Amino acid sequence: MTKRSPFESASSLAKALIAGEITSVAATTAMLERIAEVDETLNAVVTLEAERALVEAARADEKLAQGDIIGPLHGLPITIKDSLDTEGIVSTGGTPGRSSFVPARDATAVARLRGAGAIVVGKSNTPELTLSFETDNEVAGKTLNPYNTAHSPGGSSGGAGALLAAGATPLEVGSDYGGSIRVPSAFCGTAGIKPTMGRVPRTGHIYPFGGVTDSFQQIGPMARYVDDLILALPILAGPDGIDPAIVPMPLGSPDDVDLSTLRVAFYRSADVSPAAGAIQSAVGAAAAVLESAGANVQEVEPVAFREAFEVGTGLFAFDGGAARRRLLEDYASPLPERTPALDATQLDALIARWFDVRSRIAGGYADFDVVLSPVNGGTAPISGSAGRGASITAFSYTILHNVTGWPSGAVRCGTDEAGLPVSVQMTSHPAREDIVLAVARLLEESLGGFVPPTAFD
Repeated sequence: MTKRSPFESASSLAKALIAGEITSVAATTAMLERIAEVDETLNAVVTLEAERALVEAARADEKLAQGDIIGPLHGLPITIKDSLDTEGIVSTGGTPGRSSFVPARDATAVARLRGAGAIVVGKSNTPELTLSFETDNEVAGKTLNPYNTAHSPGGSSGGAGALLAAGATPLEVGSDYGGSIRVPSAFCGTAGIKPTMGRVPRTGHIYPFGGVTDSFQQIGPMARYVDDLILALPILAGPDGIDPAIVPMPLGSPDDVDLSTLRVAFYRSADVSPAAGAIQSAVGAAAAVLESAGANVQEVEPVAFREAFEVGTGLFAFDGGAARRRLLEDYASPLPERTPALDATQLDALIARWFDVRSRIAGGYADFDVVLSPVNGGTAPISGSAGRGASITAFSYTILHNVTGWPSGAVRCGTDEAGLPVSVQMTSHPAREDIVLAVARLLEESLGGFVPPTAFD
């Protein structure tokens, strides 16, 4: 059997598994070998379940031999972000109090991937409770970027991004509360989408659904290639009868999007955090690609950008960390220092401002189908510096669309002068993930998309 590339797409590998071109045991063994090869350097894996994964792979091979195909991911080995519960597999959520916690059931997203035939090989690193743009915690330590290990893979899905870029998993599922899918996708040169608020259940996630900022947090797929996001999103989507914010909504196919009819807005930078030159150039190149495809393209000033950033950061801290402390107390983890919370009058004013900002953004982009922008003010920063202090402003580009709840994706569109990936963000109106993914796929095809890191090629 011909050795397959560790950078093969999830879609291609899934098709090969169903066609019998490779066994699930062979694919799982190859993935375990690749993880062993790269993870000593990257520290992206928290827990491995090699024995169980190989047993499940053998069972998948037996089912296939009997003509029983479980689903579109039949026998596909994957990793799962450690913030999502996995039945029978330690799920720490990056917090010491859960360092040996073994859930009795899968998170809904995990159950749906397993129900489609995927096999969970291990868990990828995340910061404690996912509440950081740096992937580091007291349980597993710090994860590094495959393109340059002096740099951060971002967070909170940094372990997922690093493993995807290094060819150590074909598919991941991340969570995004301020950019935690899109930022690691950008810093690691991969692809990811934060779905529309209300699209994918958060059931079984370490930072649970509910609360004032409930609509900020979404679960979505991460991969090296856009086609793999297109494969995974329908599997993840839809109500589960547990997460009360998830509603039925249409999910169109990117194949049905006529790119030539799109009305495209783009901005290269915002004054909250001026984007690096390579990023501004990539956004301009992306706009030119869509114009060449026949789209009506217009450069604009970002709508209510600073206000959205101020609202987002204000809402992250409105309770003085009370929700975080409550969760850590539940898990018997060390507690952070208390910080001041807003009083009722201040919170009411902030929420009123939030909905005003959302309304202004909806009206400001009403005449456009998609908005192109930077994912972040810079490419992958030095490890340990992501989102710290004043650098939080660089993350304003993603925080914006946690505030709006709109579907938003990231795809690689170039390389900066330091050899780090450069990505572009594409955002559309609620329930229009089909437009986000269609645009992302075009940009991937036209501007290069994923390129393996030299050290792990």
